[in-house]
Amino acid sequence: MYTELRPAQQLSVPVRTMRYNVRVWGDPQARQPGLPPLVMVHGWMDVGASYQFVVDAFGQAFAEGRLIIAPDWRGFGHSMPEVPTDHYVFADYLADLDHLIDHFSPDAPVDLVGHSMGGNVSMMYAGARAGRIRRLVNLEGFGLAATQPFEAPRRYARWMDELRQHERGDLQMRPYDSLEGVAARLMKTNPRITPDKARWLAGHWASQGADGQWNILGASAHKIVTPMLFRVEEMLALYAAITAPVLSVEAEENHIAKWSNGKYSLQEYHERLRHVPDVRSAQVMDAGHMLHHDQPQAVARLIEDFLLAS
Repeated sequence: MYTELRPAQQLSVPVRTMRYNVRVWGDPQARQPGLPPLVMVHGWMDVGASYQFVVDAFGQAFAEGRLIIAPDWRGFGHSMPEVPTDHYVFADYLADLDHLIDHFSPDAPVDLVGHSMGGNVSMMYAGARAGRIRRLVNLEGFGLAATQPFEAPRRYARWMDELRQHERGDLQMRPYDSLEGVAARLMKTNPRITPDKARWLAGHWASQGADGQWNILGASAHKIVTPMLFRVEEMLALYAAITAPVLSVEAEENHIAKWSNGKYSLQEYHERLRHVPDVRSAQVMDAGHMLHHDQPQAVARLIEDFLLAS
């Protein structure tokens, strides 16, 4: 089993109409001059605990005295709405992040790290609330393939169909017989994660029910397609409004074309990045999409060097 070098405390923070579970390293009440809080947001079907390996890999001088927070997004981990919902709206993540940043750093901008879906949220938020972000690290948050208006009727129909499927219970997450089964699932999805890390993360990615089964801590409603089309022009406008320096980090093993069925490419993402006023790119070798699990030391060094740059 992986042993945490820097154990976190977990706080329950009021965010809009619910309470967020937030992992915290450091003292939330301390305000160290020159050390802005570091907010780290996870991707789809992940949890804030996913950043533990990177936090442990930070150098002592970088981490000492710094407040680091990693929330579970709404509907993931232990941030579950009190009233069950049958769908989630992407814009809610921006509003939730806005509240979290105001809670932990009401008077100063923060440094922001986002992975995958969290990277997309971070880029959008940094454009909408430019003054709240000092520096931004985007880990594999590529956005989506462009859509066209003519796709709207079919998309809305699919969304309504999937709502019916969810109501019937057809979209439920598969349970697992043991913690080892959950760890095996993580290793199947990401062959690079080591068994000790997989077993540790499994205990935070799933929980055991009264029937002894282990259930993934992700609301099944997240499996329902969003009814809104992805409008590239809006994303580019948000990119252009970012004033913080941005570091875009990608893994050596890239799956954009596969995920988009050939409708989107890494080259197109790089073209979109040209709209960001101050951006640079880096690559993590021998890593896949979960690069913060595969190469936490390399990711930690990139984050440190970028956030400490003058």
